[in-house]
Amino acid sequence: MWGGPAEPADSYYAVRPGCTDVPRTRFKIKPGKTLSARKWQAAFSLDGHLDIGKTLHRIQRGGIHPSIRGEVWEFLLACYDPESTFDERDQIRQHRRWKNECREIFPVIGSGRYITAPVITEDGQPIQDPFVLSEINPGMNGNNTEMMKELTPRGPLDKKAIQWLLTLHQIGLDVMRTDRTLVFYEKQENLSKLWDILSVYAWIDTDVGYGQGMSDLCSPMIILLEDEADAFWCFERLMRRLRGNFRCTGNSVGVEKQLSYLAAVTQVIDPKLHHHFETLGGGDYLFAFRMLMVLFRREFSFCDSLYLWEMMWALEYDPDLFSLYEEPGSNITKAVGSNKGKPKSRRPCGKYERENMKIKSSDASLPISVFLVASVLKDKSSKLLHEARGLDDVVKILNDMTGNLDAKKACIGAMKLHKKYLKKAKKT
Repeated sequence: MWGGPAEPADSYYAVRPGCTDVPRTRFKIKPGKTLSARKWQAAFSLDGHLDIGKTLHRIQRGGIHPSIRGEVWEFLLACYDPESTFDERDQIRQHRRWKNECREIFPVIGSGRYITAPVITEDGQPIQDPFVLSEINPGMNGNNTEMMKELTPRGPLDKKAIQWLLTLHQIGLDVMRTDRTLVFYEKQENLSKLWDILSVYAWIDTDVGYGQGMSDLCSPMIILLEDEADAFWCFERLMRRLRGNFRCTGNSVGVEKQLSYLAAVTQVIDPKLHHHFETLGGGDYLFAFRMLMVLFRREFSFCDSLYLWEMMWALEYDPDLFSLYEEPGSNITKAVGSNKGKPKSRRPCGKYERENMKIKSSDASLPISVFLVASVLKDKSSKLLHEARGLDDVVKILNDMTGNLDAKKACIGAMKLHKKYLKKAKKT
């Protein structure tokens, strides 16, 4: 009911009994503000065209109701074009294939199981270990060699397959540690879905593969989207935005580029704080590594982090991304920012993207996440300046924020800092 009492959203993401150190959730479902199932359905025409403008506005006002969050995210992340019809989206779903090739190489994919121990050596030889065999095929004896033959049904493994198989047990170990406070992951089948999606992603993105932190980004997709294929493509689209953070070259990690942007932004909007960080030996801003890498998953409760993400994506929404991703010959390396410089469509876009369209400089490609972190640092500026006497103090002050941040306030703060930064940067 319009104007009715706000409803807590925690019940949609049940926490295991006994987990007392879970950050409290601030997000509440607010009638008249939160995008409801009724408003969402009303946003479609009879043949399936979505009024994305009104949808973005509603999300920015009050987030998305948990019952429809997954299907709305598919549009925010450019899995579908809002101008497509119901039939066209069904055809896209039928066309998308994602794990058959991986299952041929390693039959555990899609079996409802996952592994936590290495299955091959670095030179591609199967590991004849009873524990490994029991994970691959429970119930069979440890001397079974037939199952190991199934690991290489297409003959000798090439370099790509060996490298991929070497990562699968690490993915399994990370899956076991992901969102363990949630009741959802008490079920083996849900852990297996998470492992399947991360394993297949590691196969298709040969440049980046798998990196720690990806499980935190993928987990919500499994929970929100019942269909495993839909969850995979939602995660794949999210990684288009974030894969650069996980790319490692030599002695550097991709996220360092965003950390350098963060340093540049802080130097402009709060030079005193930036100088303080440099004095403490933190001019590389590595203390903010986690916030950028997994988009505040650890600083917010599970529910609040989803609320933050959808507001970020609504603000950044670019109507041209779907067509960019679906271009003939397009691959996973085409990411947000790849279409900078091209003529923009006049279709509705997010508020942050609209501001960026006015800019004709490299600053237009900065993601809103950089300004979100800058906003958090700005809010804690006084405490950091007066209490941080070393980098350990900086980390402690930032860790103490867990569960005490407001997602909407953070987004509003990021938008204000974005404008302030562009204004000041233009003068220098």
